[in-house]
Amino acid sequence: MDFLKEFQPFCKLLSDKSAGVIRQYFRTTINVEQKSDYSPVTIADKKSEEIMREMIHKEFPDHGIIGEEFGEENPDAEFVWVIDPIDGTKSFICGALSFGTLIALLYKNEPVLGVINHPILNEFLIGDNKTTLLNGKKVQVSKKDNLSDAVLLTTDHLNIKKYQNAEKFDKLINSVWLYRNWGDCYGYYLLATGFADIMIDPIMSVWDTMALIPIVQGAGGVITDYYGNNPTKGNSIIAANPDLHSKVLEILN
Repeated sequence: MDFLKEFQPFCKLLSDKSAGVIRQYFRTTINVEQKSDYSPVTIADKKSEEIMREMIHKEFPDHGIIGEEFGEENPDAEFVWVIDPIDGTKSFICGALSFGTLIALLYKNEPVLGVINHPILNEFLIGDNKTTLLNGKKVQVSKKDNLSDAVLLTTDHLNIKKYQNAEKFDKLINSVWLYRNWGDCYGYYLLATGFADIMIDPIMSVWDTMALIPIVQGAGGVITDYYGNNPTKGNSIIAANPDLHSKVLEILN
């Protein structure tokens, strides 16, 4: 099955509808709740996930859903949608642009489609492990092969020390040209479009990870967990172009 051809129109529809909800609340005064893991959630997160769930139920009633805000439905189905309505809620709350909606389609537990949609920037990035398209145009990871020329990104520097080896990460920082915390899905967008070269997250959830895999691989990149293993089985991410990925792994491990 050509998953990109088959499901891209519906992915775009999901993205457009959820973006319409999110834009209503962007840079407005809204209540911020705290979830059990102390992460923030807003009405925009909840309402945008609700509308995507309704659309999936209507179009594909046999498909499963895993969402950040409302949990699992039929997770053992042949096709399962994994959705994060606002990846980067802290950025959204602060009025920053570095957030987006993540949508993944799993087929027999493997991610076959991934979407990063930026509601404010009107940028729709979709990949199927073979090709990645930004608003319909093919994109590729960078060709840089020296760490000294590379741009390294992570979502939250404090999480490095909390979940991984901070001294080794400092060594990586000192090996690259530029290091910034342009994170969440925006960092992976920059990687897949060739503007950044390495994106690392020391801790991830399933709704954070699954959409990224077909996008990074479709753009010619390599994506693993922190130790070089299958990212679908881990809870961390190292993503980079093929020339840099092994060099990053060697420093961090």
